[in-house]
Amino acid sequence: MKDLAQRFPENPLLLPKDLRPSAAGLQVISLLNPGVFRFNNKIWLLVRVAETIAQKEGFLNIPVMNATGNIEIVEVPLNDPDLVATDARVVRFKGLDYLTTISHLRLLNSSDGIHFSEPESNASLFGTGPLERFGIEDCRVSRLDDTFFLTYTAVSASGVGVGLRTTRDWVTFEKKGLIFPPHNKDCALFEEKIGGRYYALHRPSSVDIGGNYIWLAQSPDGLHWGGHQCLLKSRPGMWDEARVGAGAAPIRTENGWLAVYHGANIANQYCLGAFLMDLADPAIVIARTVEPIMIPTENYELSGFFGYVVFTNGHIVRGDELTIYYGAADEFVCGATFSIAEILGALAPLQQAL
Repeated sequence: MKDLAQRFPENPLLLPKDLRPSAAGLQVISLLNPGVFRFNNKIWLLVRVAETIAQKEGFLNIPVMNATGNIEIVEVPLNDPDLVATDARVVRFKGLDYLTTISHLRLLNSSDGIHFSEPESNASLFGTGPLERFGIEDCRVSRLDDTFFLTYTAVSASGVGVGLRTTRDWVTFEKKGLIFPPHNKDCALFEEKIGGRYYALHRPSSVDIGGNYIWLAQSPDGLHWGGHQCLLKSRPGMWDEARVGAGAAPIRTENGWLAVYHGANIANQYCLGAFLMDLADPAIVIARTVEPIMIPTENYELSGFFGYVVFTNGHIVRGDELTIYYGAADEFVCGATFSIAEILGALAPLQQAL
């Protein structure tokens, strides 16, 4: 099935071997889901770098961050009856969940949007404190006035929540802590206020009642959030039947706020879709795509650390051209362009899209 994406012929743009590990003894396993922004006349990626430690025969070694901010290893015998390791990404041991990798965020820049390199400052952001002990992941970057808001997934044994850091110069950062408690992720801030208030898309998770849906929240200061409303649900029997989550900051168009989102089916296969919100009141969803706008089709999207995945939380807008940078197969960073007009043309009125 053909989608609307024009993939970069240079894909993958970044592979795990392109970046060195953050510390001795670690190895980079995956590069995923970059936040994207413009700064100092360059395009920047804030890439999630997932690392692990070399495995010892007969054991599973799980990297975690200790109280001093250093990596320590949890070593588990593979034949331990309390170990459940059926997923490449998450294991359960003695009733607790652990990630098989630990992630941090690393800055890279480019003059052409294709060839990226690390700046001399080698700026990286790591998890700090007990609520980020398993790492920080999948950062969205939104700019309001002269401040960049970094919303990211903070992972710990206490759950998965949304952390916030801000910066104006990408040298100094102010950590604001969790703005959405567990279990929550996929938080994208609108890049302008509406009626004097901040708005954000986010994704609380429910295991028993409800589901993994996109919600809308508002805030007077970007820190304290309320007015929560369920905005977009998964659709039974469709490509986004298991979960949906926001991509990057919604895009202002004449027709409304256009948001790209990811959806997954029960086989954990990830595609991209889009929906449109009212400009004055984004709680009103006007339209939604029926079919995906991007489907995993290339080898680098179908095969990797976790195959059949395209996942974006970062883009650049130039007129009608939308350039998304995305994680492919949970291992590679790639790029693709879309026509915003084509995406708008693929939307169906909400009643027809459900």
